[in-house]
Amino acid sequence: MTETSHLPVIGAALLVEDLERHHNWIIESQRDLELQDFDVVTVLEDNAWSPIVEKARHYLDGYEGRLGIHGPFRDVPLACTDPAVRRIVDHRMNQALDICGELGATAIVVHSPFTIWDYDNFDHFTGSRERLVERVHKTMGGVVKRAEAMGVTFVIETIEDRDPRFWVELARSFNSPAMGLSIDTGHTYYCHYSHNAPPLDYFIKAAGTDLKHMHIQDADGHADRHWRPGKGDINWVSVFEALRDTGATPRLIIELDTPNRHEVRTGADWLIERGLAR
Repeated sequence: MTETSHLPVIGAALLVEDLERHHNWIIESQRDLELQDFDVVTVLEDNAWSPIVEKARHYLDGYEGRLGIHGPFRDVPLACTDPAVRRIVDHRMNQALDICGELGATAIVVHSPFTIWDYDNFDHFTGSRERLVERVHKTMGGVVKRAEAMGVTFVIETIEDRDPRFWVELARSFNSPAMGLSIDTGHTYYCHYSHNAPPLDYFIKAAGTDLKHMHIQDADGHADRHWRPGKGDINWVSVFEALRDTGATPRLIIELDTPNRHEVRTGADWLIERGLAR
């Protein structure tokens, strides 16, 4: 056993086209991997995702790590009011489950429904938070049951979440292993810096072992930068100490913007060199 064997392993969010370049790095340590080709309408329409899945299978020969996908999030609100829109969201989420079934993926990232406006108005409109949670159950109830049968977990990613308790309570309200939590470090740091949310380690501690996934990106608190770790202002020591203290073992996924994806390895090495991960 090496002295670093207790450290968490860093993985990455990639497009299938990136797999050839990063194949050896991913396979050698069986790093967590998230494929991000499957969240756009042009891929989901008419099952245009099938050839992408076939290409992914080729590059993932020998991969035994934790594989996930980023689910649909554009124009697919989880807290739907309109039943017609709810049916569309249900269809898109079922497509994501179909893709997981073809790939052998076991996690789907979806976006938290809470907005800054919601947080400012929950106390003004009595019962509005409870009604929001009820709408999410109406939208996601069927696909969560299907995911449970498949061994797939939806993870709710922090987007504009200002109170970790509400985000945690939403996931736990499903009382299902198919619904978990995801922190995007840049999103949460933005909400802390610009909207008075608690710091990142508070979110990690609030989630506890229900934290199944993290998008690792650095930021300055002003915008959704998706910089490599070390380029922004996030206190990474506090992040990894909180993970250690809670005992959570989330998938740790470096997620960079498309122009910066070539820096995935640089970001991982920055964390590794500081003894935070391997």
